[in-house]
Amino acid sequence: MARKKRQISEQFQTPVATTDKPKTVYQDEFQSGVNKKVEDFGKQFEGKGRNILYGLAAVAVLAVLIGIFFAWNRRSEAAAQTALGKAIETSQAQVSASPPPAGSIGKSFRTEKERSEAAITEFQAVVDKFSGETEEKAKYFIAVNRLKLDRNAGIQELEGLTKSSGEIGTLSKFALAQAKAGDGKLDEAVTLYDELIALSNPILSKDTLNFEKAQIFQKQGKTNEAADLYYNIAKPASEAKGSDEKPVPMSQTARAAKDELEKINPERAKEIVEPAPESPFGGA
Repeated sequence: MARKKRQISEQFQTPVATTDKPKTVYQDEFQSGVNKKVEDFGKQFEGKGRNILYGLAAVAVLAVLIGIFFAWNRRSEAAAQTALGKAIETSQAQVSASPPPAGSIGKSFRTEKERSEAAITEFQAVVDKFSGETEEKAKYFIAVNRLKLDRNAGIQELEGLTKSSGEIGTLSKFALAQAKAGDGKLDEAVTLYDELIALSNPILSKDTLNFEKAQIFQKQGKTNEAADLYYNIAKPASEAKGSDEKPVPMSQTARAAKDELEKINPERAKEIVEPAPESPFGGA
């Protein structure tokens, strides 16, 4: 029994230096306190009872370490989101040739180029400091802003990000499709939109994707195909009802689809009747 107690005690001793220099002992204050309490309570137990107490002490230390980790992780995540938010704020700052009015605290840039350069610098700082989803989001914003400075480089960065899973991969593919359409590479853009539409749980609305696809069909002279897409966006939206069986207002995308349909096929657009707004006083 004494031998077993000695083995247990040795397992919980703190390491000491083995050089000829004066010995220094590393002692964790929390662990030392836990061990002291275990020793005090352990005097009341023999054999397995004391081993159980040591096991409980180990669990207590582990629980504290896990708590510290998650607390640190929350602080780290908050810092990452704050840094990302500030960079996004820069990317959306006002662009004006005139100096900001006196007392203005918001950022302002003379040109979009200056704003993009400043935003990329801030997003890159986020990439350098953080990892995971925050890093990927920052890379996405860098690529989008890069399009305004070096379009080819921005497109290459977006192409690389389309291989990412989840939100960033989807948003990057959408931005890439828009860039391809802007460059006149319409077939490539349609292919990207079709890939996004085929996703089982898309982050972007299928109405938004189909609307963008219809816009390309119009540019290609495929009026009937575009009309079909606009109709299939606006018609169901005009007939939609909520859980209370009352008409649901059409979304902005659905109304825009109806407007586009009126331009290319007015007769078909007449089939779409937007629900009348409900009176604030109730009744008909």
